[in-house]
Amino acid sequence: MAPKKTPKGKSGFFGVRQKPSGNWGVEFSDTGRRWWIDTYPSAHEAARAYDMAVWRAERPRSHLNFPEIESRAEAELLVPQGINMKEITMKKKTKKPSVVVSAGKTDEEAMARFARENPEYVQAEMEYYWKREAEQKKKKGPKKEDEAGPSTVIPIESSSEEDWADFSEEEEEEEGCDDPTKEEFWEQFRSSDEE
Repeated sequence: MAPKKTPKGKSGFFGVRQKPSGNWGVEFSDTGRRWWIDTYPSAHEAARAYDMAVWRAERPRSHLNFPEIESRAEAELLVPQGINMKEITMKKKTKKPSVVVSAGKTDEEAMARFARENPEYVQAEMEYYWKREAEQKKKKGPKKEDEAGPSTVIPIESSSEEDWADFSEEEEEEEGCDDPTKEEFWEQFRSSDEE
């Protein structure tokens, strides 16, 4: 596979672009790697340095800015200071996981799966919110009592055992989860952990 030819930019030369300082920068790409060469006071000098890199990489003559130059030795004579190629290292982007909800699945199922597969992200998110909440509490200062004063406990006048019996029966009925969808969700969550 032939190396890709760097397109000519505003400078009119391959691999040459003007920097904010007014100087001309030279960048060269070869076999998936990028190289920074240097900056030069003119686009012409920068183009000569680029050509020297093309000769070193043994690229086709069609990649040269000055194809009339016959040899590498001649190209090197035209750039007396030589070139200093420094590889430009690219930062590898780590792909953050995403939550994909498949057809027939609920958001809760997808979030539970994500939490199992990526506990470090769940932990980081929880720590972020804990930290944010702590900072907000610091900004607000200690909680102040209501203007009316502290909460007051109101004694219950009824001492009838019948009143208390009704209350304890209601309490027994309320044990467990009333919402079957939540119960189903947790059952699925537990069963998926066992798999």
